[in-house]
Amino acid sequence: MLYSNRNTSEHLQMAPKTMEPLARRIFKGVLVLEVAGVVAAYGLFHKMKSSRDFRGSMNKHFPSVLEVFYKSNEWSGIYGIREADQEAWATKQE
Repeated sequence: MLYSNRNTSEHLQMAPKTMEPLARRIFKGVLVLEVAGVVAAYGLFHKMKSSRDFRGSMNKHFPSVLEVFYKSNEWSGIYGIREADQEAWATKQE
């Protein structure tokens, strides 16, 4: 009887490891990256919303991102930001 218990405990110790811990770590890593991406996108949107100078630098370096900013505001019913920016930048260059 003692012999059979020892074989059973040895068998349990030698069981193959599952992929579950690795899958959990990968899932947590992906989740952390998603949350970081959402926080970064919100931070970028807030910075663009509050600073015309920042929008000007975005216009020079990343015009497609600025276009998304303008479109998202227009879709939400906020109009005139693009026109006000273009007017301010035109008078600043003169």
